[in-house]
Amino acid sequence: MNKNSSLGASDLFLCVLAILLISVSFYQTWLGLDQIFGNASFVIALVLSLLLLFLCWMMRQAKLEGKPTGSLIGIYIFIASFCFIANFNALYTRFMRTDIYTNELREINDKYNFLETDVKKKLNYSVADEKTRQAIVSKTEQLMKQITDKGNPGFGTKAIQLTDEIQKLLGQKLTLLTVSNGNYDDLADRMGNQIIDMMDQLSPAEKSLKVDTENAKLHWNKQIEKLLLMPKNDINDIAQGEIDKSLQQYNDLVNRSKSVLGDEKIKIEPTVSKTQNVGKIGYAFEHAIKNFGMYQFVVLAGCILLDFVIVIIILLVTSPDNNSNGSVLGGTRKKGRTLIPNK
Repeated sequence: MNKNSSLGASDLFLCVLAILLISVSFYQTWLGLDQIFGNASFVIALVLSLLLLFLCWMMRQAKLEGKPTGSLIGIYIFIASFCFIANFNALYTRFMRTDIYTNELREINDKYNFLETDVKKKLNYSVADEKTRQAIVSKTEQLMKQITDKGNPGFGTKAIQLTDEIQKLLGQKLTLLTVSNGNYDDLADRMGNQIIDMMDQLSPAEKSLKVDTENAKLHWNKQIEKLLLMPKNDINDIAQGEIDKSLQQYNDLVNRSKSVLGDEKIKIEPTVSKTQNVGKIGYAFEHAIKNFGMYQFVVLAGCILLDFVIVIIILLVTSPDNNSNGSVLGGTRKKGRTLIPNK
């Protein structure tokens, strides 16, 4: 640059802009590389950012002096690519973490619902026909309501009629239980359990599997629903632990189902958490590609602008000018001179 050159307003603006953009890039690079390099990510991000600033200055100088900038641009793109990858990981993970966790929690809910339904279908019932089973369950509920009817509790005419209908569907005779201490709710529950047990006639292992599957589904449906209503920060802090616990119990139930009912009946396989890799570079890009939409596009565009826009501006607005003050906008301030005519 010319000795008489000075730092103009446009140069100062570009300098501040470069420092701001690369400072943001430095911070995001630091966060994005943490899962790979740990504490060393701070030093690596700082070195990369300083190199980008230095290359920006070198490109500006080369442009002003009319020198080729191709090699400098290539080096800049190479180094900025590392920052871009880390920036994308940090920004995408920060803003998408909650959505990723909530989606997995809803999928786990669906898995438990499907597992319970599948297990119930594959159990070895004494009454295998689904329509007959539904009719028995419906009439059993009516019987239990009739037994606890305050106007006519116990086995009145309507209750006896329902009992006969249930016996025909079961193909077996029911035992009419007696009330204890006037507790008709207890009587209704015991009659309901008797009917269900006769309808199912499951082995102890099958009965235990059925009960545990139902309880697990109810527990995790309620737990996940509660978790999804929490603030985002709480979800981000708690979700992974809950996902791991729910999937561990889910996989235990799947393996028990295969053991009790057989692999030929239970085709469901154990599953692993998809969110264990949240925060890792590969996961961020994989998730973005599979779920690409407007938000993913915005994050991608933002990272590109963050790492590459400054060098584009420098190359566009800087003009070669060896006999000027080196203004990055290409303007010149001609030196004043006095022409003395020859005498």
